[in-house]
Amino acid sequence: MKNITVLGSTGSIGRSTLDVIARNRDLFRVVALTAGKNIKLFEKQIRAFKPEVVAVADQKAADALSKKVKGIDILAGPEGIRKVAGYAASDFVISSIVGAAGLMPTVAAIKAGKTVGLANKEALVMAGEIVMKAAARKKVRIIPVDSEHSAVFQCIGEHKPDQVNRIILTASGGPFVNRTRKDLKHITAHDALQHPNWSMGRKISIDSATLMNKGLEVIEACWLFGLPCESVDVLIHPQSIVHSLVEFRDRSCLAQMSLPDMRGPIAYALSYPKRVKDPIGGLRLDQVGTLTFSQPDHKTFPCLSYAYEAIREGGTMPCVLNAANEVAVNAFLHDRISFTNIPAVIRKTVDKHTVRPASSLDTVLEADQWARETAEITITRLR
Repeated sequence: MKNITVLGSTGSIGRSTLDVIARNRDLFRVVALTAGKNIKLFEKQIRAFKPEVVAVADQKAADALSKKVKGIDILAGPEGIRKVAGYAASDFVISSIVGAAGLMPTVAAIKAGKTVGLANKEALVMAGEIVMKAAARKKVRIIPVDSEHSAVFQCIGEHKPDQVNRIILTASGGPFVNRTRKDLKHITAHDALQHPNWSMGRKISIDSATLMNKGLEVIEACWLFGLPCESVDVLIHPQSIVHSLVEFRDRSCLAQMSLPDMRGPIAYALSYPKRVKDPIGGLRLDQVGTLTFSQPDHKTFPCLSYAYEAIREGGTMPCVLNAANEVAVNAFLHDRISFTNIPAVIRKTVDKHTVRPASSLDTVLEADQWARETAEITITRLR
């Protein structure tokens, strides 16, 4: 029996994780959960899985929850979430808090010596060197949960890093694949949230539509697999069946394929090195038919190029890129800027940044705060 903590249990990945656990109660037991402010759903999860300790985003949410559930430790705020991330009784932590908020809980889980199933790519985008060094010191295994990185992880298997020539991350292209810049001028948040293949949260759905999600995944892949960005390619694959490929030194390639369902990589991370039975439906290639691949359109969707630039710059630049993107996406979702202004806000923010070595978490968090303030000023001037 493996004891599981889920950070961000009311989000898309968190809900899928609990679904996998519910189907495999003989293998997994939930001992700790954290959530933001969706107390109604969180209460249901607590009653269904009976964790020993939980945490929510703020004290107001904790007070509301304490009136509904009894006999359980309820912590609050960032410190409470970090304590839950390092909960002693847990064996495995699913890190699925969206955005920069997931960095410190992920670090807390690593420092506590927990195996981490990483769905929060921002932790590595913001502080990849710090996170990977901490994991090495604590001898902690980080198992990727993003479908693309899980695919690479599965394909590499026991091969040594020097046998890998490059990895190829696939991207669906989002709802606007093959659109022109002119087509994107009047896109609404509702339009951008209509992902053709995946069921995801609002922020990640917008990132998929701008291709920033793939850019962040490129940075994540560089840290996870110890590769330079020149060895990480991206192909548009609208069917979302081939989740990624690994090309080895002899130019042979291995690809991981399955239906587009996040329960697959989640189940693999939870059960590694074993596999659970039937977490998702079976793949019928005869019914899928054609699989297509093409190069991304960097001019129409420049966010992908910005991510490559940021990882080449290194230091605090990826952190600034991520923060500017979070602010811009939030502004778009609240009708403060247009869809095409998302990359504009990011570009103006990163251009103003003086890169510093990402030598400490304090430095990273300072860069994150600077970028958020700068991006907000840019948004105000665009209006």
